Amino acid sequence: MTSGEDVDPRVRQLGEYIRLQRQMADLSLRGMADLTNVSNAYLSQIERGLHQPSLRVLQAIAEALNIPPDTLLAAAGVVSGAADQPAGSRAGTEAAIRSDPDLLPEEREALLRIYRSFVEARTPSA
Repeated sequence: MTSGEDVDPRVRQLGEYIRLQRQMADLSLRGMADLTNVSNAYLSQIERGLHQPSLRVLQAIAEALNIPPDTLLAAAGVVSGAADQPAGSRAGTEAAIRSDPDLLPEEREALLRIYRSFVEARTPSA
């Protein structure tokens, strides 16, 4: 096997995004392993793009990072939220807030809460 060439670029992109979000949350790999009940060795392989995580593992990672699973996938380019639902731009906005390196983690969370409160106030209940 060739080391970097057999890796699906979407899987690598997802892993890089997960690593970035974990680092911005100031969470160690071991800490995320504890929160997700997934081994830190497997999480490391996911972050390096060597394994495509199952839906259960993605859900656990999303919960540990406090990211909606669809936002996690859309931000990584695995699914296109905009094609299926108008909330795609919302996912993009949340991803932009989460990935802004100039904001502290507390500032990101505050902005996300404010943004969600504005959006949810306009969303009709089903």
